[in-house]
Amino acid sequence: MKTSTQFPTETALVAACCLGNPRAQRQLYDQLAPRMLALCLRYLPQRADAEEALLKGFGKVFRSLPQYRHEGPLAGWVRRIMVNTALASLRRQPPRLLEIDNCHRELAPVAAQAETSLAAADLLRLVQGLPTGYRTVFNLFAIEGYSHPEIAERLGISEGTSKSQLSKARAMLQRQLTPPTLAPSYPHTLLAHAA
Repeated sequence: MKTSTQFPTETALVAACCLGNPRAQRQLYDQLAPRMLALCLRYLPQRADAEEALLKGFGKVFRSLPQYRHEGPLAGWVRRIMVNTALASLRRQPPRLLEIDNCHRELAPVAAQAETSLAAADLLRLVQGLPTGYRTVFNLFAIEGYSHPEIAERLGISEGTSKSQLSKARAMLQRQLTPPTLAPSYPHTLLAHAA
C-alpha cells in the first residue's frame, strides 16, 4: 500500500500531522525530504551537516504545523523553515566557515560563454565550490529570491556587503565557466625570440 494515497489532500495530511499521526508525518517527510535535502546541501556542502539540518528542520516543521495557515503552498512554507535552519547551522559552525569578504577588491567579471548543456548538477557543484560567504549570499539571492536588505538582516551584514558578495560570487562562477585562453607553448616562445 502506497503512503501517498493514505492522505489524499494536503489539508488532510497537515491535519493528521498536527494530531501527531506518524503515518502522516512519514508521508510528508517522504514527499518533501529529497527537495529539502538538496536545499540544505546548497548551504551546507558536508552531507552530514545537511542531513542534520534536514532533521532539525523537520522537527521544527512538525512542531510548527498548527501555525500553518494554508495561505500558500506547504512546500514553500517548509522551504523557509529549512533555509532558516540551514543558516542557523552555518552560524553555529566555527566563524571561519562563514567568512564574509569585506575587502573592496573586485573580481572583474568575464563574458559568460557557458555551454547551454551545462547540467544542473554541474552548476550546483560549481556553486558549492564557492567560499561559504559567497555561496550563502548567492543561494539566498539567486535561488531563494531574497532581497539584499533581507539577506543583510538574516546574515547580520550590511546591504553593501551582500551586494559585493553576490557580485564576487557571480564573477567567480563566470571565471569557472569560461574556458582558459590558450597561451603560446614554451618552445614556440623560444623560437619567436630566436628569430
